[in-house]
Amino acid sequence: MHLLLIKHSLPEIVENVPAHDWHLSDEGRRRCGLLANLVARYQPDIVITSLEPKAQETGQLLAELLQIPVATAADLHEHERHNTPFLSPEMFKASVSAFFENPDQRVMGEESADEAHARFANAVRGVVSAHLHQNIAIVAHGTVISLFAAPLVGINPYLLWEQLGLPSVVVLFLPDYQFVSMENITL
Repeated sequence: MHLLLIKHSLPEIVENVPAHDWHLSDEGRRRCGLLANLVARYQPDIVITSLEPKAQETGQLLAELLQIPVATAADLHEHERHNTPFLSPEMFKASVSAFFENPDQRVMGEESADEAHARFANAVRGVVSAHLHQNIAIVAHGTVISLFAAPLVGINPYLLWEQLGLPSVVVLFLPDYQFVSMENITL
């Protein structure tokens, strides 16, 4: 069985709207077709998404294209950073780097990397337990996927985060969460 950790597709960035409320852009919706082609070879039985709109929309489109069920699950959201203002791309990368470099400190938002990792890992294990003997696609977010998958991939979480595209897939083999591959959508 496979677990696919999917980073959501390309959102429409709106500076005065919090990132957790962003929706997919037109290009992001288009990329979901490419994502479905990539994911189809793993024959997922179900798509589970975070509660954030960009993840839900990615999952909904993916499930429609693959003709499989879709549901949401709590605690699959991005690391909590509701109090973080909109940042330039350079400042955002620097903040994310500090987030990964100081995992026990709340350096970006209301949740440390360790806290976000624990929350997300528990949610992933809960989804896997609820869908035993199924191939599962979870649509979530870059930092939490990186925190969870980096030790399995054998890479620094920040480096993994930098490599994840919009969208991208980290494939793990269940039940032991063995790393299989990481794939980005080729545009």
